[in-house]
Amino acid sequence: MRKSHPVRRAVLAGAATVSGIVLLLSLKPASDPGSAQAAGQAPPAAAGQAPQGGVNGAVTGDAAQTQYGAVQVRLTMSNGKITQAEAVQAPKGGRSDQITASSVPRLNQAVVAAQGAEIDAVSGATYTSAGYKKSLQSALDKAKASAGAQQGSGGAQTLTGDVAQTQYGPVQVRVTVAGGKITKAEAVQAPKGGRSDQITASSVPRLNQAAVAAGNADVDAVSGATYTSAGYKKSLQSALDKAPAGGGSSQAAGSGGGQAATRTLTGTVAQTQYGPVQVRVTVTGGKITKAEAVQAPKGGRSDQITSSSVPRLNQAAVAAGNAQIDAVSGATYTSAGYKQSLQSALDQAGG
Repeated sequence: MRKSHPVRRAVLAGAATVSGIVLLLSLKPASDPGSAQAAGQAPPAAAGQAPQGGVNGAVTGDAAQTQYGAVQVRLTMSNGKITQAEAVQAPKGGRSDQITASSVPRLNQAVVAAQGAEIDAVSGATYTSAGYKKSLQSALDKAKASAGAQQGSGGAQTLTGDVAQTQYGPVQVRVTVAGGKITKAEAVQAPKGGRSDQITASSVPRLNQAAVAAGNADVDAVSGATYTSAGYKKSLQSALDKAPAGGGSSQAAGSGGGQAATRTLTGTVAQTQYGPVQVRVTVTGGKITKAEAVQAPKGGRSDQITSSSVPRLNQAAVAAGNAQIDAVSGATYTSAGYKQSLQSALDQAGG
């Protein structure tokens, strides 16, 4: 029997060792998070997380309509972290009162613990949980947009206004703001079909030019396009309202060329039993200098209640400097909607 030469055994052992190392390396996952970080690449952020970027103050999400009523979430943030979550609207009446009282506090706690929208639905409150998460996500989206605008405040911002419904169709405006000025305006939605095509083609370019020239939403209506013009101005104002404080666009946001510390802020629409309420405020130097209702219940008895209560609510808002105002006697629903919309407007100012 031939004996293996010692040198030959050493060579074979060395080759086997090398082969084993190569095999182990080939089995290493390509998507190793540690290797990505070592290479200077940050792992992708999970969807629904709270934005990190020094966001401070309150931010209110859009109201989410559910089968049992609206749900709307407000977050309080400090240095990009969620310190408080609350539902400013939730289903109520009958069985809904019990479900809301049981589920909403748990959802609030879950948000603070998770620091994002990745929270579990509460058993027995499926619709409320779904609406809560939807409004919560919209609040996080707004906070993220605000954080991004703060980081890049020297550059251009693109702001899309809310959809304004008109008698002939929706109008929605998008503006580009740079250096505190509107550099571009466009209608991403406008009435169409039949006669509307001709009116839109004629009026919208003129409204776009007027917005850039004026630098705010105080533009004249185009003759023959009253409804389109009104919708355009409403959506334009809501776009400008989204420009964050300190982002270099406060003058464009409706101060009409006044002091840079003046901002015009329009709250979200608050639905009441008798119709929508929406409040717009002018804030100068951190104080409310003007308040007005751009929407309020109307028709029949509501006309009288609105004309009597809204001026008093406006005065109260200016006097108080916040949304902690008393309801007007005989106008409970209008007062509640006014305060809700007023608070959402102030949330946009970080107060």
